Amino acid sequence: MELNKLLAKATRNSGITVAVAAAEDEEVIEAIVEALDYKLARFLLFGNQERIKVLLSNKGIPVESSDIQIVSTTTKEEAATAAVKAVRSGDANVLMKGNIPTSSLLKAVLNKEYGLRTGSVLSHVAVFEIPGYERLKIITDAAMNIAPNLQEKVQILNNAVRVAHSIGITIPKVAPIAAVEVVNPAMQASLDAALLTQMNRRGQISNCIVDGPLALDNAVSVQAAEHKGITSEVAGHADILLVPTIEVGNALYKSLVYFANAEVGAVIAGASAPIVLTSRADSAKSKLYSLALAICSVT
Repeated sequence: MELNKLLAKATRNSGITVAVAAAEDEEVIEAIVEALDYKLARFLLFGNQERIKVLLSNKGIPVESSDIQIVSTTTKEEAATAAVKAVRSGDANVLMKGNIPTSSLLKAVLNKEYGLRTGSVLSHVAVFEIPGYERLKIITDAAMNIAPNLQEKVQILNNAVRVAHSIGITIPKVAPIAAVEVVNPAMQASLDAALLTQMNRRGQISNCIVDGPLALDNAVSVQAAEHKGITSEVAGHADILLVPTIEVGNALYKSLVYFANAEVGAVIAGASAPIVLTSRADSAKSKLYSLALAICSVT
């Protein structure tokens, strides 16, 4: 499924409302305008009311639109709190980051009184459309968890599997990535990968197929896997690349965008609702794809 097909799938999930924290951001508004064109959702925009109105007007969107409601807040922190509370109360189904630091939004998300905690690890799940590859590739975790331990990797993996299911990948193939495709006691990533594989085979991790450790080439290239003599359902066919640390994931994410001209949509999974937590450097199109991914992930 290409990301444009993901947009089409998202339109079938009707009645969705997105709460945007600090919506006074030009590219966020541009993504919202495109989302309205696709009829993806309606929007609750929290933030500087006058600035939001100007940005909407500049895009030709009437502020009295039935698909948009602006809620005035005096600070970015107040906008984050109000947006999170809207999702918590059921007035919205998806939370989206606007012109606000990630730390400020996550502080509201993790608030014990009104936040969106579930007890699970929150993790970043990125879905890539890469030139030359027929299938979407999912990378996790490139933005949230710095050096996850084995149990955290289990939760990160499960978050990614749920996202994969939401976009139509019924039994995703998961490759825990390491520098090598054999277990090396000196390399923790290879040990964790082998344990995740065994946990999957014993039913402790379900609804997917896990095999690792796999180096990146063996995970995505049939030829590379055959050259190494690797026989596996996952090798060369991985849907999900589970990276060992944030540095690996972040570098892989950005190399795909800047070197391979890949398109991407991303969501934070593991909370009680999907969170669109894009970077200010992300394009409006990336924000649109992220919205679509989040809408598909609403349960």
